[in-house]
Amino acid sequence: MSVKKLLGGIAVVAVLAGSVYVSKLVWFKPFSFDDFQTRVIVKEGLDSPQTMSSLRMLEPWGITGHNAELDDLSLAHDEVQRARTQENYEILMSYEDEGLDAEQRFNKKLMAYSLKEDLEHPEYDYYNYPLTQLYGWHNNFPAFMTGTHSIQDLDEAEYYVARLHAARTQFDQFMEQLKKREEIGIIPPTFILEKVEAQLKPFVKDDPKENAFYAGVKDKIEGLEDASDADKARILGEIEAAITDVINPIWGELQQYVATLKAKSNNDAGAWKFPDGERFYKTRLEHFTTTDMTAEEIHQLGLSEVARLQGQMLGIFAEMGYDTSIPFAELIEAYADEPRHYYPDTAEGREQILADYTAMIEEIDAGIADQFNMKPKAPVEVVRVPEFMEQGAPGGYYNQPAMDGSRPGQFYANLYDIKGTPKYGMRALTYHEAVPGHHYQIALQMEQEDLPMFRQFSHYGAYVEGWALYAERVGWELGFMKTNDDKIGALQSELFRAVRLVVDTGIHAKKWTREQAIDYMASNTGMAMSDVVTEIERYIVWPGQATGYKIGQLTMLRLRDKARDALGDKFDIKAFHDLVLKGGAVPLTILEEQVDAFIEANS
Repeated sequence: MSVKKLLGGIAVVAVLAGSVYVSKLVWFKPFSFDDFQTRVIVKEGLDSPQTMSSLRMLEPWGITGHNAELDDLSLAHDEVQRARTQENYEILMSYEDEGLDAEQRFNKKLMAYSLKEDLEHPEYDYYNYPLTQLYGWHNNFPAFMTGTHSIQDLDEAEYYVARLHAARTQFDQFMEQLKKREEIGIIPPTFILEKVEAQLKPFVKDDPKENAFYAGVKDKIEGLEDASDADKARILGEIEAAITDVINPIWGELQQYVATLKAKSNNDAGAWKFPDGERFYKTRLEHFTTTDMTAEEIHQLGLSEVARLQGQMLGIFAEMGYDTSIPFAELIEAYADEPRHYYPDTAEGREQILADYTAMIEEIDAGIADQFNMKPKAPVEVVRVPEFMEQGAPGGYYNQPAMDGSRPGQFYANLYDIKGTPKYGMRALTYHEAVPGHHYQIALQMEQEDLPMFRQFSHYGAYVEGWALYAERVGWELGFMKTNDDKIGALQSELFRAVRLVVDTGIHAKKWTREQAIDYMASNTGMAMSDVVTEIERYIVWPGQATGYKIGQLTMLRLRDKARDALGDKFDIKAFHDLVLKGGAVPLTILEEQVDAFIEANS
């Protein structure tokens, strides 16, 4: 470990831990349970320079050297992480409940849940795809460098160049990960590798100035106020050289490897094809839903929800004068084909989409005070998904704000296919990704200073995505779905998540092919075919993840009804939302316990 990094670590620990002896906190069992919890998240953060760059926790203290480094992706580092997790779990359980107060016991329960899950099933540690059309290193690294790495002064520009050179080491570590999975038969389907090839090929440009690593930061560097023209020219020249000498050869090697791997692949889509694949998928469902629901139970729930939501949509279509006697698929596809729903397929049209998303955020943010006592301090902005990755990216996603205020929360909108952004679906997506969805939940969680740090950054998919889908319903209930078209869009969004329950379990438990899953989603949602294909291929490479949304939403709606029915006139929706949001993300089973305690305390 470098002296600079060591000093950075000591400084952040000193800031976070106050008077606690630094060495005791970081390297031994801390004096107190609260100190231990701080130690766990501090050490995890210090182990990931890229996480620290994203959160920007150290920069206010003048600690910046980590911004020149990249995460260690090596197999050896995996062993270090597992050993650290085991040690943390053993220390956590050595604190006796009798010596903890109620809040500390709750914190212990939450941390134990997460650590234990990380330690279970080591046989599945490499049962995933590090290289996909959705989240592979070839997408993640450019997105991090051009979107997350900060360039606000000359030092940060120098760090950018250093990270470009460090890409060689990180790529070699990434290749270790790929080859490990190849050895045990965890190989993506052929059609996924073909998508990866399609992404890799255009990334390398004859002129390095056209490469995303140059074009994505050129304006930032030229706008630096603390750099001379000579320094700016030097930095840009060094970026060009790094692209030619480091980045382009890496992309060439990766293209060659993908071609070799493709020859060993097939088109089997589901996790069932892995050794012990059925049991592995069961663990994924448990992880992403934080329940013990089986694949069959989830599949049947999906079918039931699809039927219910389509029935609601048919009622609105009838009210609008559409012929509802034709098959649902024909009806929704004809509706989706109406030109009135789309912006011009031009640069101006895409700019208008971003402007309208922004206006929708401002509108609902100003109109939900009677539902929420709290709102995030961090603002949220709408930005376009980077063009080099938009073909394989989802229709929208959220990126958390930086803790030092240098970057707001970001709602990324995918504008690749103009038909992927129908006007009738924009409000639901806005409320899901931004306000009161992901931005409200994630930014508020990060801002809860009275929470242990590990709870400020905890993430349980069923809670996080369940809240975002619940937020869409809140938008409807408050009257922000202003037209029948908006309501069709909201129901289609919810229907989309119900269909996910069907297709995810269909692919990974029932051995559906990619084509079967595409046919089912297309015929039951009316989504643009480009979006359907993108979504199905996402579920294929991320088993179980798509199931958390609907299960989380239904759980939150049920718990809200449970509290309202039990408390009657004493029920306060703002207090209920405080309860759900202030404690951060938790497993759904634990959320239910919290709601039961809320009911008892307010009865």
